[in-house]
Amino acid sequence: MASFQIEGGHRLSGSITPQGAKNEALQVICAVLLTPKTVTISNIPDILDVNNLISLLSDMGVEVVRLNADSYSFKAKIVNMDYLQSEDFYNKSASLRGSVMIVGPLVARFGKAIIPKPGGDKIGRRRLDTHFLGIQKLGAEFRYDANTKRYEIEAKKLTGCYMLLDEASVTGTANILMAAVLAEGKTTIYNAACEPYLQQLCKMLNSMGASIAGVGSNLLTIEGVESLNGCNHRILPDMIEIGSFIGMAAMTASEITIKDVAYNELGLIPDSFRRLGIQLEQRGDDIFIPQQDSYTIESFIDGSIMTIADAPWPGLTPDLLSVLLVVAAKAQGSVLIHQKMFESRLFFVDKLIDMGAQIILCDPHRATVIGMGNHLHLRASTMSSPDIRAGIALLIAALSAEGTSIIHNIDQIDRGYQDIEGRLNALGAKIKRI
Repeated sequence: MASFQIEGGHRLSGSITPQGAKNEALQVICAVLLTPKTVTISNIPDILDVNNLISLLSDMGVEVVRLNADSYSFKAKIVNMDYLQSEDFYNKSASLRGSVMIVGPLVARFGKAIIPKPGGDKIGRRRLDTHFLGIQKLGAEFRYDANTKRYEIEAKKLTGCYMLLDEASVTGTANILMAAVLAEGKTTIYNAACEPYLQQLCKMLNSMGASIAGVGSNLLTIEGVESLNGCNHRILPDMIEIGSFIGMAAMTASEITIKDVAYNELGLIPDSFRRLGIQLEQRGDDIFIPQQDSYTIESFIDGSIMTIADAPWPGLTPDLLSVLLVVAAKAQGSVLIHQKMFESRLFFVDKLIDMGAQIILCDPHRATVIGMGNHLHLRASTMSSPDIRAGIALLIAALSAEGTSIIHNIDQIDRGYQDIEGRLNALGAKIKRI
């Protein structure tokens, strides 16, 4: 298994362009199963999770053609449903959490699907109830085999209905939505997720001939159609990578420009970093971060300690809390980081404490960061990446530490960040894959 060797203490400079959004890519690539026509998708990130999903679809019989570095065409004219019974399918799909989103398209188009309990990050309980209950309401039947640890789903017919989701799950909404577009009649989904990537999926499906209203809100109305056509679709830049680069610039006191960020789709992300005292400037569709030797955490108007918490969109995405936490360690002032949605994502802070950060882990969901400003001199360390987002946070810490750090298990980082060492080394970082 590969590791990163990071020589800390180097300032970065120059410009960097974010990759296509991982979370959107997983949704829209699953959606190609809804039609026998050709779907072309561009700005696909070259990362482990996405590549594994593309490989899985190819093994299922989907014709996949790589057109250039970031564009593919998909044609799901023939899908080998027998392959879903194979051990190879079980192993590949079980290791990829995004594979659960093939259920909606397969049930909608073929009337059946099989899926093992999905894998992915070890960041706590991530329920599939929302996915399954929504698709059940459309008329599907679910059976779980405890011996093989796989779900078998069948539906003679899907019929539209009203449903109120128990949580605004992004992947759950996407899965139900993809089933509903081919269901008979009208489906209304209330408390739907409305992240930009979910909006992108809706726009893609509408361009294929679906009828989805309420895009961008938490109330989606879908009029089922008999079939869908092909389309051309371009994926948004990855907002999590953009936030990671902002944090990286702040921690290393670097001046960088992040290019082509789709600024209007970033929501609270820029202002969340500004709350930590980080200066950033919108220049057209770019973000410029000037060199800052220090930054000070704001307090609330009444003088109380700043709290930064995740929430469903348009709240702050939970995927950036790990980055905000590590950036706060080098700020002046204190902040409470409240990770509401996943109970194990903050456990990586023990590694930051070993490096010299002043952090109190209050419970599995909350950590208080006492920013030490320029008095913080992080020590190099040897550590392991527990998940994608903690991995990039540890990489940011290592870049600002004194000495040479080692990060093991960087497959986790590769799942979400494309050629991260090559792109950062081009800015002046000293990262070596070993």
